[in-house]
Amino acid sequence: MKNSIRRRDFVRTAALTAGSISAANAASAAGVAIILDPAAASAPVVWAANELAASLAKRGVAAEIHKRLADAGRDRLAIMVVSGRDALKIGGVHLPDTAEALALAAAKINGRGVLLAAGSDARGLVYALLELNDRVRMSNTPLAALEVVKPIVEKPANAIRGVSRLFCSDVEDKPWFHSKEMWPEYLTLLATQRFNRFHLAFGIGYDFLRSVTDAYFLFAYPFFLSVPGYNVKVPQLPPAERDKNLEMLRAISEQTVARGMEFQLGIWTHGYEWINSPNPNYTIEGLTKENHAAYSRDAIRALLQACPAITGVTFRVHGESGVEEGSYDFWKTVFEGVTSCGRKVNLDMHSKGMDQTMLDLGVSTGLPLTVSPKYWAEHMGMTYHQTDIRELERPRPGRIATGLMNLSTGTRSFTRYGYADLMREDRRWGVLHRIWPGTQRLLLWGDPLTAAAHSRAFQFCNSDGVEIMEPLSFKGRRGSGIAGNRCGYADATLAPKWDWQKYEYSLRVWGRMLYNPDSPGDVWQRYLSNKFGTGAQAAGDALANASRILGIVTTAHGASAANNTYWPELYTNQPMIESPANVYGDTPTPRVFGNVSPFDPQRPLLRREIPRRSFVRRLRTDRKQGRTRCIAQTISRRARGLGRVGESRQRRVCFRSHRGRAPVSKRPLAGPFACHRRRHRRSGEKTE
Repeated sequence: MKNSIRRRDFVRTAALTAGSISAANAASAAGVAIILDPAAASAPVVWAANELAASLAKRGVAAEIHKRLADAGRDRLAIMVVSGRDALKIGGVHLPDTAEALALAAAKINGRGVLLAAGSDARGLVYALLELNDRVRMSNTPLAALEVVKPIVEKPANAIRGVSRLFCSDVEDKPWFHSKEMWPEYLTLLATQRFNRFHLAFGIGYDFLRSVTDAYFLFAYPFFLSVPGYNVKVPQLPPAERDKNLEMLRAISEQTVARGMEFQLGIWTHGYEWINSPNPNYTIEGLTKENHAAYSRDAIRALLQACPAITGVTFRVHGESGVEEGSYDFWKTVFEGVTSCGRKVNLDMHSKGMDQTMLDLGVSTGLPLTVSPKYWAEHMGMTYHQTDIRELERPRPGRIATGLMNLSTGTRSFTRYGYADLMREDRRWGVLHRIWPGTQRLLLWGDPLTAAAHSRAFQFCNSDGVEIMEPLSFKGRRGSGIAGNRCGYADATLAPKWDWQKYEYSLRVWGRMLYNPDSPGDVWQRYLSNKFGTGAQAAGDALANASRILGIVTTAHGASAANNTYWPELYTNQPMIESPANVYGDTPTPRVFGNVSPFDPQRPLLRREIPRRSFVRRLRTDRKQGRTRCIAQTISRRARGLGRVGESRQRRVCFRSHRGRAPVSKRPLAGPFACHRRRHRRSGEKTE
């Protein structure tokens, strides 16, 4: 950069009137000059500015970065990167007084047209620059893509918008974990789509430490470091590989923070003994019941100190961690390692089995605290929070559970698959919902309308937001890993280099809608146009409509809350009569297809509220008589009297599939499938 300049002088150069950057003016520019306000030039902002300059250069557009507008040639399109208050002074743009807000607007300075890229903070500035960068990358005319006719002002709907990536397999996950090529590209994608937290999770491949075969990173600490004062080690792991693991974790966390995101370290297992496991590939030596808690405390402290870019820690604190529920002294000791690391980090606790004593322990640390319940069990249902839980998850009066899971199978069993009683108005913790990868795994997903409705649901009762587990999160778990590409294509030519590239569109839709559920269609259309040309609209509509099906199936048919048992994409049949071979353990008895409970028993329009025989009979009659009544019409008529319950829910979206038409309305429903009735009235069709 050239010639340092005081911020006051930077703003003083702006004698300003509102302006516009037309496509013609942008396209005729000889190049682009990015003007970085010195006061706004934090490391992530400088990184984002360099990303934009690099993308322009790749497209054959000359790009420079300056500190002063005067240093940029007048034949250049000037992009001024400014703070929110300066945007108001320069271009009259009012940025919301909230974190991570951004604005893009045209202005004139001394008769010269400029494009303002403004943010309320460093992350908002990063998003503004990456929005421009995305436009450049996706367009055939990069300069024209920088056109801004009307000011664009956005702010986040959800405070936390996270993605988690799981290490579950020695065979499948080591290649991407150690790749210095993959991480910059992957993390840039997340930042571009406005995710602000990345969670790298270890030790989550096993629910229980039985029949363990693949134990790499299962009890993670000794795979990263040797803790002074303890002779705890993994005998099968060379010290050089252990040191390489730590170096890679440090690099990943630093690259995450360099892009303006938070890095969350997930330690999901604290057990160290593999039960009934004669052939594990890795074991832990040197730990006993007496030194387990103290070692874990010192290990997490040492790990946080060795990786100063780690901004938060997630712990699984129920029995599946390998530590018996109710072991409050153990967790109090572990938390001391976090509080004594030398800086304040975020503490996140998975909510299953959570009781008041455990909540009080978290609050007592004085750290920013979130508790993270599952959203629709280990799946993804329709676009609202469950209003009830299945009978199986309700505590049984008088029952006292014992053993490893004594709380989550006893008095706190209702915390297993939803927000439970965490939404108290006087709570001293945040609530972060987590989408597990049970419903969508191999198939592509991408529906902006559904994502927008989920985004609004994650604001429920002032929740903090959501964390999405990647679709292939559990691939290779429990020793099932297969070397090679992870996407499962029979035709190897279809496989991308990295598995997450297959889901790039899904991440785009999720990230942008979680940030702003009212995002304009150009956000995803530019990607589709870049990939499919004239077929973009058809491809997007087809994927959006297909993406709605499994959410409905999951909500209505809750065969199992566990994602490793129930896989709606590839359904394992429930028997018609009871059978000892039934794989579904957590389903109502008798365990047959016709007795499966919905995940939300209070949900109207499901099998217990609508007589099945009558419903099917009506559909068949209509078909014989040549009527083309859509299913939604029939359900609506049958459920009109039951719809009062549904009307009070957060249903901002309806899944419409009448005669293949794409969705056209975002208006809240006035009753079950009201949008269908409105549409039929407009077209003159009779409705019931």
